[in-house]
Amino acid sequence: MGLKAIILAAGEGKRMKSRIPKVLHKVCGQTMLGHVIDAANSSNVQESIVVVGHGADAVKESLPTQVRTVLQAEQLGTGHAVMMAYDHIEEDGTVLVLYGDGPLITEKTLNALMEYHTTGSYKATVLTTDLENPHGYGRIVRDSHNGLDKIVEEKDATEDQKSIKEINSGIYCFSSKDLKEALPMLKNENKQKEYYLTDVLTIIKDAGKKVGLFKIEEHEDIMAVNSREQLAQVEEIMRNRINLMHMIQGVTLINPQHTYIEKSVKIGIDTIVYPGVILEGATTIGEDCIIGANTKISNSSIGNSVEVQSSTVTDSQIDDYAAIGPYAYLRPNSKIGKHVKIGDFVEVKNSVIGDHSKASHLAYVGDAEVGKNVNIGCGVVFVNYNGKEKNKTIIEDNAFIGSNSNLVAPVTVKEEGYVACGSTITKEVPKGALAIARTKQENKTGWTQAKGFSKE
Repeated sequence: MGLKAIILAAGEGKRMKSRIPKVLHKVCGQTMLGHVIDAANSSNVQESIVVVGHGADAVKESLPTQVRTVLQAEQLGTGHAVMMAYDHIEEDGTVLVLYGDGPLITEKTLNALMEYHTTGSYKATVLTTDLENPHGYGRIVRDSHNGLDKIVEEKDATEDQKSIKEINSGIYCFSSKDLKEALPMLKNENKQKEYYLTDVLTIIKDAGKKVGLFKIEEHEDIMAVNSREQLAQVEEIMRNRINLMHMIQGVTLINPQHTYIEKSVKIGIDTIVYPGVILEGATTIGEDCIIGANTKISNSSIGNSVEVQSSTVTDSQIDDYAAIGPYAYLRPNSKIGKHVKIGDFVEVKNSVIGDHSKASHLAYVGDAEVGKNVNIGCGVVFVNYNGKEKNKTIIEDNAFIGSNSNLVAPVTVKEEGYVACGSTITKEVPKGALAIARTKQENKTGWTQAKGFSKE
């Protein structure tokens, strides 16, 4: 007996006014559909089946290879959508029905729903909640025993029924066998001429089988997104959840309302995150770090006791005790060693910088291998591009690169090499040598007066 999830993701979402399929709009960096699949996987779902329709190819491309898809070519209601997965519903087991535009559903709620379903020996269970403004949702009509009488869709509800606050979330737990038996019996005898999945509940109930109602207090869990406004609301809730989780785990967020952390980010204890920070993708940050205001870090690994001030770090690695910024830019494939200083307005790209080296300000380091204990002065440029191809610069341990020097790749500065400031280096600098590559200074006495520049 297995647990499967059927996730409905075929709708167009016209109110989004977007060329992107609705379920592929992102919440805290991940598609809404991706959040739902994650929640299902966390609840020990053995297989997720996504019902695609509008933008089917794009939706399929967004999914992990192990997720099965079925096509609902014509959207004829929720019951019709589940029918598309009919051949994949087994005789034994349990089926969860979820929605690709409901990214706030949690593992906790799904597990509680399934426990209630199993403990009560129900053949179908509906997840419900109370809403102060239930407009747009199907209403739960209870019988005299407080059980399910029926579910009435908004479009078919009477005025009295519309006043009911308990709503159908659209999330269900079914016995696989009973779901499979009921689906062929669905009819579209309603104003919309659609096949409602809610009618499956009536079919099961009329067969004398138990249908449960599982009400939750956390109504946010069932929020669906049908507009940009609702997308923003869901984004705020998800962001608050993520930030709270990090604070519970020992991270200090100076101003959580002005801190953006995606779900995939990991942060160690006693790290302090200042306002305006954006942490994206597969980013990991170690312990005891300081992430200063208005820093953006994407898909990067940050060690312990690192300080990053008002800088941008993308697809890079920073080792322990390094100091970055302010206003530094680490571009993809930058590997920064221990105790390294990358200062203000320094740009690093596709380079390795060894332990205890420093580029304190106003430098560009591109396509380079920089050793340990190297000093890169102000205004230094690693000239890595000749108009056709990129070339590498190698700076060995304990070298010194003077201010306003140009290192024209491919070139190597050997161990303890010293480049005088203002030099343009095009040849190898031997070990321990001083390289001077600039014209000799010449002073022409009286030149300004002769040219008429003098104010005397």
